[in-house]
Amino acid sequence: MASDAAGIRRLMVDTGEPRGWVSPRTDLVMALLGIWFGVGLMIDAWAHSNLAELETFFTPWHAVFYSGFAVVSGWIIWQVWRNVRAGRQGLAAVPTGYLAGLVAIPAFAAFGLADMMWHTILGIETTIDIFFSPSHLGLVVTMMLIITTPLRSAWNAPDVGARPSLGRLLPALLGLAFAATLVSLFLSYGDAMQYRPGGIVQAFSMLQDSAAAPRGAGPVPVGPGAERVAVAMVVTNVIMLSPVLLLARRWLLPFGSVTVMYTIMVLMPGAQTGFRNVPILLSFVAAGIVSDLLIRWLRPSGERRAAYWALAGLSAFATWSLYIGVASATGGGLPTVPELWTGAPVVAGLIGLALGALFLPNAVTAEPVLSSAAGAERA
Repeated sequence: MASDAAGIRRLMVDTGEPRGWVSPRTDLVMALLGIWFGVGLMIDAWAHSNLAELETFFTPWHAVFYSGFAVVSGWIIWQVWRNVRAGRQGLAAVPTGYLAGLVAIPAFAAFGLADMMWHTILGIETTIDIFFSPSHLGLVVTMMLIITTPLRSAWNAPDVGARPSLGRLLPALLGLAFAATLVSLFLSYGDAMQYRPGGIVQAFSMLQDSAAAPRGAGPVPVGPGAERVAVAMVVTNVIMLSPVLLLARRWLLPFGSVTVMYTIMVLMPGAQTGFRNVPILLSFVAAGIVSDLLIRWLRPSGERRAAYWALAGLSAFATWSLYIGVASATGGGLPTVPELWTGAPVVAGLIGLALGALFLPNAVTAEPVLSSAAGAERA
């Protein structure tokens, strides 16, 4: 035992070499394993949303989820171990971008154990309480650190210039998109992607059903109220647009980037609703294509602030115009309150413009690509 402890202490002593980067293929494998991890969570979210009685922690969907964690963790640890075998120790053995994920592995395992104990003692959550469970919040934060490892790896990688190809940027896109699905999952009570077309049309028509109300209570909405849908549109607008603006400030995104991200982002609400609202989900995929066209046309960047702001506003306006348009086309016609269906995309566009100003208040000069030594301290 003493010799083992001494060996661990030697590994923790930093040998002083600058931290390097892994290969693009390594990041791609990390991102693909992250899909396993993320899809496992989506299956678990489907079970919590669609199965009436969950009585045990040990379920097939938990098996998929935690096995995804195991393979992703194993891949991160393997990258560190390869450097240890090459003679590096301490932080010098951890590739750039992989430190936060490495630290999150034991933390995730600890929260997973706490979650098992929580379910065993207090039972399984099946309603909104699932999004406020302390063990679940710990799992989602640590999972986000793990799954975004390819993004941090690519952020200052020497082979990723200001205009990366879609293939080179794909691991970062996958990692960030799945991170956004985690946010949307834990804000599901404000997720506009979960509404069906007919419910959206009814809400923005402000339809009332007096027969359903108790005597003397007055009419009640037929479906979700207009206020609830409007708030959900604001929340979802911020969740979906923020990752795009983060990347657009760093790189001139290749065509297809937003489409890839939006396609992944619709999977979580799709799983939660059993894909019973496919037209609405497809409207966001179409919005991703429109946003990619806007990027090609506007060429937004940190240096081109006006173009960046225009992307933020126009992308949001187009996304929610498509949302209402598809809902109307497949849900029974245009809502009967014109102020709502005409003004909602405008509000979304203004919120997008505000986000653009927050992400890029002042134009910034493009950063030169860092050398391995210069970027060694980046996590």
